[in-house]
Formats: sequence, C-alpha cells, structure tokens
Amino acid sequence: MAKKKKEEVKFVRKPIEKTEEVLKIERKLVALYSLQQIDSRIDRIKDVRGSLPLEVQDLEDEIAGLETRIGNFALEKSSLERQITDKELQAKESLALVEKYKKQLNNVKNNREYDSLTKEVEFQELEKQLAEKRIGEYKEKLEAIAEEVKLVQQKLKERKEDLDAKKAELDGIIKETEREEKILLEKSAENEAKIEDRFLAAYKRIRNRERNGLAVVEIENGACGGCHNKIPPQHELDIRMHKKIIVCEYCGRILTDDEIGAMVKENLKLDDGE
Repeated sequence: MAKKKKEEVKFVRKPIEKTEEVLKIERKLVALYSLQQIDSRIDRIKDVRGSLPLEVQDLEDEIAGLETRIGNFALEKSSLERQITDKELQAKESLALVEKYKKQLNNVKNNREYDSLTKEVEFQELEKQLAEKRIGEYKEKLEAIAEEVKLVQQKLKERKEDLDAKKAELDGIIKETEREEKILLEKSAENEAKIEDRFLAAYKRIRNRERNGLAVVEIENGACGGCHNKIPPQHELDIRMHKKIIVCEYCGRILTDDEIGAMVKENLKLDDGE
C-alpha cells in the first residue's frame, strides 16, 4: 500500500498592525534616508567634476594676478618715461646755461666774476652729467621691464589657454549632469522641509563631519553601514521595530533597516519616473 505524501503546511505570517507612533517614526526615517540618498547622488555628480572647479578658480586667480602685474609694469613704465623726459629737459637747460656762462667768461672784468662763472659752468656740467646718468638708468629699467612684460604676457597666454581647456572640460561635464543635479537639488530641498529642525541639524552636522558624507545608513549583517561596528542585538531589533530613531554608539550615524531602505528606493524610483 502506497504511503500518502504528507501535506506541507505553510504558515502565513500576518502583517503586524503598526501604531501611529511607529508610522510617525517610519515617516521621519524615510524622509531622512531619502535626503541621504539624494544628497549622495549629488555628491557623486560633484565627484565626477573632481578638482576641475578648483583648478578653474586657481587659473582665474593666477590670470588676474598676472594681469595686475602687467598693469603695474605699465604704470612703472609711464613713470620712468616721465622721469626721462624731465631729465632730458634738465640736461638741455644745464647745457644752455653752460653755453651762456662760457660766453659771459669772455666779458668778465675781474677775477671774482671769473671764478663765479667758472663754478657755475662746472656745476651745470655736473648737473647735465647726472641727468644723463639717470636717463641711462631709467632706460635700462625700461628695457628690463619690457623683458619682464614679454615673459609675463607669454605666461598669461599659456594660462588663458589652460583656462579655456579646463572650462571646456568642466562645461561639458556640467552640461551632462546639470539637469539631474537641478532635479536632485529641488528634491533635497523638498525633503529637508519635511524633517524636523533638530533632526535636520544633526543630519547636516554628521554629514559635514564624515568624509563620505553618510549620515543615515542601513544596518548590514548586524553592523553599522557606516563604521561597520557590530550593533547589539537588542538595538538591531529596536531599529527594525521602528519604535524610535537610533544612532550608532560608535560613529553617531542615524541607523535604519532594509525595510526603510526598500521603501525609500522605491519612492525615489517612482519620483524619477523610472
């Protein structure tokens, strides 16, 4: 006689009716974890840009500095040119006086007048020589400035070419991601409006502190998804029961479970129209 196969008895777990308090905590966790997911996506977009924005800023600052330097050279050049003109005029005046006094020497009446005119001639010749010396020094400075300007202008040209290349690269990346970033920033602002000030302040404080920007994490294999330290079983049960918001005792991150994670990811999919 054939044995009858035992019928498999399946036990169906009835869904536990959630209290209003649990639902309230779940809404807070969903809002916080949604904000984290959105902000993390914004972070990834910024990571794609890498250091390009800083490189562009550095090049713009360097270019501004070089242009200021060229402007200062122009001012110094103008000043030297004025001084050369003044010294040339002074040399001409001294030469004219030398010629005048030499003519007067032909008509002197006494030694005293002769000595006085001779001293004036010597003085004006020295003044003329000094003016010519200064003119030579100023012209040397002008030549040095001209060389410096050439070097700076060449460097300025190179930096502007570098800037154009970096800006083109950055603009290309921004163009690819700006629409998504705009949508995400709007969503981030919408989610922030749903979160209590004290939780939002805590979220931002933790996010700014952590290098990876993670302030809200799921528990993974009984451990914090941020610092990976083990969570006491009772705490893990409390996290899964959604009776209160719990933070990691090691890193301070806000902890949530895969149920909240699934709800958030599904909601974000629906919001994205995927």
